[in-house]
Amino acid sequence: MDGEQASPAWRKSRRSASGNCVEVCVGPGTVGMRSSRQPDVRLAFDRASFADFLSAVKRGEFDRR
Repeated sequence: MDGEQASPAWRKSRRSASGNCVEVCVGPGTVGMRSSRQPDVRLAFDRASFADFLSAVKRGEFDRR
């Protein structure tokens, strides 16, 4: 993530099994997210927005119907 550190520590999801993994990087005040297949494409959230996003995922708001 820009301006935080030269080489952020990205972690893969524990549920990753197929090689198409979600990776997360937590920095001071910011959370980054990317796909392991396209590591140069990143999303950045402030911590409150990321917490809201995770809550929506847990509620199933993004589930395919």
